[in-house]
Amino acid sequence: METDSFISTIDYWQDELNRYEFADLLRKPQPEKWSLGQVYMHLIDATSFFLGQVDICLQTDDHAEDEMSEVAKAMFANDEFPDKMLEGPPSNAATPQPTSKDEIVRGFEKLKERILALGHSNSTNKGKTKHPGHRFFNADEWLQYAHMHFRHHERQKGRIEKFLEG
Repeated sequence: METDSFISTIDYWQDELNRYEFADLLRKPQPEKWSLGQVYMHLIDATSFFLGQVDICLQTDDHAEDEMSEVAKAMFANDEFPDKMLEGPPSNAATPQPTSKDEIVRGFEKLKERILALGHSNSTNKGKTKHPGHRFFNADEWLQYAHMHFRHHERQKGRIEKFLEG
């Protein structure tokens, strides 16, 4: 499993966190939009879910023959989400604000530990689990999806940064 590039992306986000006062992480461009702190919390929560799916795939051969959606195939071929604002599930509206910068740092460190541990996996299982919108992914695909998801949110981060600078 390729993990170095993903760890570098997480390191980038951690380094960027140092640029902001905690109060700035809580500021929202609009009441219904996320703050930068909520983006960080979303990345921790969503990536934790994705890594849980990796763990399941590494322990089973279930759904090994099931495929991902055609939309997902295109995303994976391009190694990125479409360059557009995507509407997430309704649960995204409940994304919490962080309680501190340290909460974010701890969350990112935990993600890196889990990702590094996956790089040492010697599982031969070929199982897949179902993504809510894109059908079935195997362990490597879930990891790639998690990395693409991080990179996708860089665009949102840039929009929020413009608001904070303005």
